[in-house]
Amino acid sequence: MNVKPTKTQNLLLVCLLALVPVLADANTLERVRASNAFTLGYVPDFAPFSVQATDKASGYAMDLCLKIADRVKSELGLPELEIRYQPVSGVEQVSAVSSGKVDILCTPTAPTLERRKTVSYSVPIYTAGLSVVVRQDASPALLNVLNGKVAHTGPTWRATINRGLSNQTYAAIAGGITDTWIRHQLRLLGVVANLVTVENTDAGLKLVADGKADAFFAERLMLNNLLSTRYPDANLILLERIFEYAPTVMTVDRDDEDFRLLVDTTLSEMYRSGEIEQAFDKHLGGASDTAKKLFKVYAIPD
Repeated sequence: MNVKPTKTQNLLLVCLLALVPVLADANTLERVRASNAFTLGYVPDFAPFSVQATDKASGYAMDLCLKIADRVKSELGLPELEIRYQPVSGVEQVSAVSSGKVDILCTPTAPTLERRKTVSYSVPIYTAGLSVVVRQDASPALLNVLNGKVAHTGPTWRATINRGLSNQTYAAIAGGITDTWIRHQLRLLGVVANLVTVENTDAGLKLVADGKADAFFAERLMLNNLLSTRYPDANLILLERIFEYAPTVMTVDRDDEDFRLLVDTTLSEMYRSGEIEQAFDKHLGGASDTAKKLFKVYAIPD
């Protein structure tokens, strides 16, 4: 039997449909209040920052995000707020935030001007160092260049650099600032070499271990972590040199100053109270003296 909708039902449907664009355009806190859920985005297998654990995630960045979630609960008066964990791929980090799929991307990323056209960022939560992994049987010429042992003396320096770097295969994570940095360096030096991109750190290390790449550039802490846990017996070495430093941040919705203020307030208070240092001790092997000095720089004053 077909039952025709009543006028009341039609009116209710119209009201519900009218709410759809409102929720889509709502800022982060309004969206969280309406759904009674706060969604933490993270990149899996990004140890020690974010690691998938059944239907949740753990790691340094996730601990910080849970503190932010506590602030959201308090700010909105929602003690029973549901915390959801949403894994995202490396290539969808920006779109996951801009589309509202996640309310915050916890996994740290390096901000760029291009990405700022779409999303915004928190204060830094970690200072990344760019390092490189090679095989133990790498050529002496390549090792000398990567270790910075080539003297900077005019044309001789450039020729030696080129001989050491040319005709090699390098690997980097696709779409990241490391990818961009390597391409810039190769152009700057006029080096003819092959650059391949991979989805994550594990894939890059496997390329080097299998002899399909001569060197893999990535964040030092992640390289060290994976080498010790997944490649303890591989013929791989992590060079001591750090090529570049970059502050990394959490990603939030663009033009949402209220939520970004909440995030930055939470992180700044963690810096001042020492909770960030405790998280470093728990997940990152402790904070160096340089890192502790940066804590004071990154924290925004009251």
